[in-house]
Amino acid sequence: MRGESPSTQAATDEADFLSCVRAGLRQQPKSIPPKFFYDAHGSHLFNLICTTPEYYPTPTETGILERYGAEMAELIGTSCVLIELGSGSAVKTPLLLRHLSDDAVYVPIDICEPHLLHSTRRLQNTFPSMRMQPLCLDYTQIPVRALSTFSDKRQVIFFPGSTIGNYTPDEVIQLLKHVAELVGDDGALLIGVDCKKSPDLLNAAYNDAEGYTAAFNLNLLTRMQRELGAQLDAGKFEHYAYYNAALGRIEMHLVSCCTQAIRLGNESFTLAEGETIHTENSYKYTAHEFQQLARKAGWYLKATWSDQGGLFDVHYLSLSATEPRHLASQTA
Repeated sequence: MRGESPSTQAATDEADFLSCVRAGLRQQPKSIPPKFFYDAHGSHLFNLICTTPEYYPTPTETGILERYGAEMAELIGTSCVLIELGSGSAVKTPLLLRHLSDDAVYVPIDICEPHLLHSTRRLQNTFPSMRMQPLCLDYTQIPVRALSTFSDKRQVIFFPGSTIGNYTPDEVIQLLKHVAELVGDDGALLIGVDCKKSPDLLNAAYNDAEGYTAAFNLNLLTRMQRELGAQLDAGKFEHYAYYNAALGRIEMHLVSCCTQAIRLGNESFTLAEGETIHTENSYKYTAHEFQQLARKAGWYLKATWSDQGGLFDVHYLSLSATEPRHLASQTA
């Protein structure tokens, strides 16, 4: 299901990309939103990142879902509408779908249409009796009417992969408020959150030896050249990622190796040697820190599942203060 025709949506996406890049390059410091990493090649590179030994979030969250997926399904309701934000390859999704009833509905939402349709077809083959309705949208801009078809069922947001960390704490509150409006008073949220941990472990995860994260970051420049006609030399930029302990976040940057300019239409943006374009944040939270943010957005934490090493949490939240809390402290 889509709100616009493919040609109209493509034009809208390109206009959004262009306006965000222009606005970001006009700023000091310069920045570009991380959602634009995910063209088809960027999505492929992210899949490769998830296979590296340094990138612990994927196998850790997968282990939690494998062990506790049935309990999660019981809490959210096995006949619910499961709405996955930024579904991507949806490789962890079957670990939850296998515990839902055939009358459940799965609504994957992703900004990259080829990736979205491919993963939906794969899941439909695995769960042929389950209704699936993909939405090619920016999940931060989902209109409430987009989900009105499913008003007879409980709507549950599934947001795995620690993508919530890409947003500042204030942005997290706004996004969670938006999600609350989407799902209504009976709605729920199942969300993956990366925990605070050793800076060495964090720095390694975003600087893998295979160089996939570097390629993922630099692909943003290639996409700007291909889709926006940007005039730049991608070879004169380097990937840089580090843990900013004071702010509790990984920062990713594209570092200019010399004084140079990026030309976009009739505008030129000069970068000094060593100047960066800030491309991503990945905030890390303790369970208590995330619970505080969620409460400010109207959500109540009902259950948390963690791995034994305390690397990663999956939280279940409800908009009701009175929902049972009998699974409020699970550890994988």
